[in-house]
This record gives sequence, C-alpha cells and structure tokens, in this order.
Amino acid sequence: MKKIKDFAWPLVGLVALVVSGYLLYRELQGISLKEVEDSLRAIPAHRYGLAFLSTIVAYAALAWYDRIALLHLGVRHISWLFVSVCSFTTYALSHNIGASVFSGALVRYRAYSAKGLSAAQVAVLVALCSFTFGLGTMLLGGIVLTIYPELLTRLEGKLPAALTNPTTARVVGLALLTFVSLYVIGSLLRLKPLTIRTFKLEYPRPNIMGRQLIAAPLELLGAAGIIYFALPEAGNPGFVVVLAVFLASFSAALASHSPGGLGVFEIIFLTAMPEVPKVDVLAALLVFRLLYLLIPFALSIVTVLLYERANLAKAFRRNAKPVEAVPAPPISKAS
Repeated sequence: MKKIKDFAWPLVGLVALVVSGYLLYRELQGISLKEVEDSLRAIPAHRYGLAFLSTIVAYAALAWYDRIALLHLGVRHISWLFVSVCSFTTYALSHNIGASVFSGALVRYRAYSAKGLSAAQVAVLVALCSFTFGLGTMLLGGIVLTIYPELLTRLEGKLPAALTNPTTARVVGLALLTFVSLYVIGSLLRLKPLTIRTFKLEYPRPNIMGRQLIAAPLELLGAAGIIYFALPEAGNPGFVVVLAVFLASFSAALASHSPGGLGVFEIIFLTAMPEVPKVDVLAALLVFRLLYLLIPFALSIVTVLLYERANLAKAFRRNAKPVEAVPAPPISKAS
C-alpha cells in the first residue's frame, strides 16, 4: 500500500501539471513575450521594493514557524540565525519541488539532528509547522469567506455551483472559524489530545497557540502582498480580493502536488481576476515566482551545498589520524 501511495502522489501532480498547463495555454493565447516584458517594465520601482519587503515578511514568518515548534518542544539553545537559515532552505526547496516529493523533513532532520534533536522531535517540529500553516489558512480563509462570501463567485464555472454560492461560502467560512475557535479553547483549557482515527491533535500551551495565530496569517499576508504590489494600481481589485484569490490558488496548488503549483496557481488567478488585463496578472505572478520561489530556491541550493561541504570537511578532519613517529632502536656500541 505504501508503494502505491509513493507512486500515486507524483502521478497526481503530473496529471495536474499537464491539465493546468493546457488550460493556462488556452488562457494566454494571444499574449506575446513583448507584452509581458512591457507589463513588467510598467511596474514602478517602489512597488517592486514593497513586493521585496513582503517577501522578507513572509520568510521571516516561516522562520517563526520553526521557532514556535522548537519552543513547543522546550528547545531554546538553537540560535535564531540557524533556525532562520534552516527554515528558509526547507521552504524554498519544498515550495518549488513539491510538498509530496520533498516535505522538508530531510533538510530539517539533517540540520536539527546536528543540534541534538532526535528523529521524533524533528517529526513533531515538521508536523507542528505544517499545522501552523493550515491554521493560518483556515483563520484568514474563514474571516474572508464570512465577511465577503461573494468573492467565490469569481470562480463560477471553475468550481461546482454549490461552492461559489455566497451562502455556502459563508457557511464554510464559519465552519473554518469554528475549528480555529475550538483549537484556541482546547489550548486555553489544556484539554487532552483530540484523536480522530489516525489523526491526533495535541493542544499546545496558550503562549505557543497565540504565536501560531500571529505567525501563520503574517506569512500569508506577506506572500499575497507580493502579488498585490506587483499588480497595476489602475484596476487593482484591492488587497482583500488578492488575498482571497491567493488563499484559494495556493491551497489548490498544494493539493494538486504539482511541482511549485505550476499552472494550477496561475489558472485560478487569471480566472478570478477578470477586471485586470491578463498580461498584467501574468506579470505579477512572474514577480511572485521570482521573489518567493525561484530566487529562494537558488539560494537554498547554495546553502545546502555549503552545509554539506562543511560537514564533509569536518568528517575528513575527524577521520584523519596523524602518523605517529616510530622511535629508532637504540644503537649499541661495540665493546
């Protein structure tokens, strides 16, 4: 069964990539590279700067995910710098390669085991970081769907009619907020772990839970901000709309298991923002992929290579034994 799952998720990702690639090709027919280049040039320098700052906010919040998980484990001896580099490398790789193929557990294990953490501790850390992200998505998604349920009508024709109905959207939003509220209550009351079949939810201490509720939305707001600032001011639908579309597209991209969410992410954005010219939306998404995915991906590869090179050098030095000089036998004088 495990072998089937190992092949199934990559296959799902490949199918999602092909289908979304075809749909994206149909959407972008008629748009030339020159038009995309002109759209990129039209983005003011200060908005590029704001998009870059949004990227820093997003990755700083992701580093906070790891720090929160370490505090949950009672680990305080690892520096912020080490945690930040490890988190940055992990997410830069997993965002591009795909969560189903490279969850980040291997990178975290290599890094944190060198700092004394056991495999079980690293597993808890990875699980808590993933849950923190999901918690932030549910919190922001719940707020947006409850206050602005009509936003899902932008995806009419792409989603089942029941899901794009404002009433259904508000019910989903309230359900998400209810789950978050129950999690908060469970943490405050120090309830026993909630077990549903193989799923086990450990309620963290209130100070850990409070940090989760700040860090996760902050990361998502920063990531959505990259696209918001890269869109033109004229016709820009506003940050709330961009955030809602980002949550939907990013969640769908993760669920598709497509490497980097390629195609899935773009097709939802292009469909859900009809008031913005497609070429401008495409340019904004290219800026997002460059700042949030590709540049971090390149830096993460360099980081991994340098880290492994340093470990290899340490291993060579540790195994290199100095050759001990053998004393010469004493020379006896002839009597």
